[in-house]
Amino acid sequence: MKLTTYFAMAAILLMGCKKSEKNGDMEQDMDMNEPNTEVYSIGEDARLTRTLIIDASADRVWGLLRELDDVDKYSSTIAKVEFTGNKGVGGERLCTSADGKGFFKEKIVAFDDRFRTYSYSLVEGVPVKGMVNTFKVVNLGYGKSALIWSSNFDQFMENPNMTEDEFMAFMDSASKETLQKISEAATSAPM
Repeated sequence: MKLTTYFAMAAILLMGCKKSEKNGDMEQDMDMNEPNTEVYSIGEDARLTRTLIIDASADRVWGLLRELDDVDKYSSTIAKVEFTGNKGVGGERLCTSADGKGFFKEKIVAFDDRFRTYSYSLVEGVPVKGMVNTFKVVNLGYGKSALIWSSNFDQFMENPNMTEDEFMAFMDSASKETLQKISEAATSAPM
């Protein structure tokens, strides 16, 4: 087994997922008594999941990721981010594409510093319904962490600009780039 595969499997095991007794879906093992805490699927049930092992502590990676209003630093597809509302649940970001012709609107639907995770729904600008993406940072110890991003949506909407396969290829490429750039930022100059 490749070392990266081992770390990816370990990260998924360590991230605190469990099977729900009532419906069999993967759920985040979180304290549901906390205000504004919602549970979103990550991992097995997601349409797309990416995991990257980073040579930086989970606190360092989360320190970058939790900013919420600077996603343009980590994606070549985003030129500008306008963030409104709370830096947490309820906050919204309008992301303008690199060519300036497109945009998508996101809403933060779950945020938890303790578990180093947040989820955001795509409200407008993508050809899918019910899309929720989740970031999670897992402490692997010894100055390493796993950065996990997953995406799920209810339905792809037919459109003349792209097929579902093209959309999934775009999401795969964009998520890979984003995780890599976050890794580079976390392992570069001290914070």
